Amino acid sequence: MTGEKTISEKIMSSHSGTDARAGQIVEAEIDYVMANDVTAPLAFQEFEALECAPVKDKIVLIPDHFVPNKDVASAEQAAEMRRFVQKYSLPHYFEVGRGGVCHQVMVDEGFAAPGRLIVGADSHTCTYGGVNAFSTGIGSTEAAACFAEGRLWFKVPEAINVKLNGKFKKMVSGKDLIIKIITDIGVDGANYKAFEFSGPGVASVPVSDRLTVSNMAIEAGGKAGIFPCDARTEEYLKGRARGLYTPVSADPEAHYWRELEYDLGDIDYMVALPHLPSNGKVASEVDVTIDQAFLGSCTNGRIEDLRVAAQVLRGKKVHKDVRMIVVPASTQVYEQAMSEGLLAEFVKAGAFVSGPTCAACLGGHMGVLAKGERCVSSTNRNFIGRMGHKDSYVYLAGPAVVAASAIAGRIVAPE
Repeated sequence: MTGEKTISEKIMSSHSGTDARAGQIVEAEIDYVMANDVTAPLAFQEFEALECAPVKDKIVLIPDHFVPNKDVASAEQAAEMRRFVQKYSLPHYFEVGRGGVCHQVMVDEGFAAPGRLIVGADSHTCTYGGVNAFSTGIGSTEAAACFAEGRLWFKVPEAINVKLNGKFKKMVSGKDLIIKIITDIGVDGANYKAFEFSGPGVASVPVSDRLTVSNMAIEAGGKAGIFPCDARTEEYLKGRARGLYTPVSADPEAHYWRELEYDLGDIDYMVALPHLPSNGKVASEVDVTIDQAFLGSCTNGRIEDLRVAAQVLRGKKVHKDVRMIVVPASTQVYEQAMSEGLLAEFVKAGAFVSGPTCAACLGGHMGVLAKGERCVSSTNRNFIGRMGHKDSYVYLAGPAVVAASAIAGRIVAPE
């Protein structure tokens, strides 16, 4: 291997056994392929047509989108997962009540780790870049190929170097940073590019926030969003990561397609207005009334997010005209929140608390919006009809703004 490389080029090189460079097509060995209750059934159908045995140890199946099942159709999808798991005796299946939102489970259960190449039949698979993995979303037919071969072809992406300086102000978070970035470059500003984060500011960013930032790389068209592995990463993965892993860092003279730079101290509370994640404005400039506040999802349903929201809500009540829905992202997060008394705090404030599920994020169930309703949400997308009626409105924000807005009855900053 010669020359200076980005993290993406290095991971693609190690997994393909080639000197991989941006723009090249490589066939690479994947570490894991993940699918959920919505994307898996089509993958099963395509896989069965191949008439071969699956690569068992690399397949992770996690029901989460319509959990618990909301109707007969979703129950049938879930049943297909169980039948496939039983037929092939697959070891990595996380049943309802023992899993949660797929991307959080992938982290909780240690599949995501530095230097790994992970694919998932869900666009937000890029989340695991928060722990120094190259992870990206694929289609169900590609997932079927991975079930069969444990390999997949990739076009090695060019990279955008995002240099971070300073540290966040109190309760400003990774969600605010990524909304700011997407607002600056647009929803197509990183098409098929990998964000790679660097600079002295990275050390001050908690891993939970890194996962949030990486999660929304796709909202700018990104193929991946990757942070370096540092002391925070190692601490976060202690007792969590499965097996050995190899941290990967970019070479000093690696070539980047574009460079961006942010002082974290300059980032304010951000809100993305309907109907694009790039419609970012400072929260204090928004001031619209809301009907619903949603806290959860693979973007901001982690224990750190729940702690921030509980801190804002403590001793206060959800506005009489607002319903607040709180959904921990996984069983592990739910248990931790329960042991810390956070769930009781939410209930005391007048919020509805659910077990782990994708819930309202995709307009599936448990929080679907009616015509004309507005929701401030910690999720990742606010497209037309994303959370329900085509004439409803979703405003994306971090957990502090979601909680503060639930109290005020309108979108506000925590102050």
